[in-house]
Amino acid sequence: MASELTIGELSARSGVAPSALRFYEREGLIAARRTDGNQRRYDRATLRRVALVQAGRAAGIPLTRIRGALETLPSDRTPSRRDWKRLSRGWRADIEGRIATLEALRARLDTCIGCGCLSIDRCELLNPDDEAAQLGPGAHYLQQDSARARPPRSTRGGARAARAGT
Repeated sequence: MASELTIGELSARSGVAPSALRFYEREGLIAARRTDGNQRRYDRATLRRVALVQAGRAAGIPLTRIRGALETLPSDRTPSRRDWKRLSRGWRADIEGRIATLEALRARLDTCIGCGCLSIDRCELLNPDDEAAQLGPGAHYLQQDSARARPPRSTRGGARAARAGT
């Protein structure tokens, strides 16, 4: 098995269009060496980087954060499982927050979210005269629900500390 991949091979294996791979390269998310004929050649480990970029994008992680995470990986060797675990740990809170927001949105799709539209029949009960406006802009009831759905930071850190101690 070849240790390097052409852009076509990387595209076929990763499922990412060559144009997107070139974009990722311009953005500093992946790197390629050039042959004497100026063709791109990617290390096989680039497949993992591309997969991580795709996973981060699917989770709503901004490309700047994805790039920052990838920059923490070693450049002198293929990243290990430990490297990937450390990298992904930084996204856990973001992902949990997005999940909590989505769950709150799903639970409130047909009721008042405190946005100020007052168009739902329950708004008169839950947000009479748009009282939520005093809290500032945004859908406050939705934001409060998503904040309540997130596990407290001490619980997450405590579980990690407990596992580390065993």
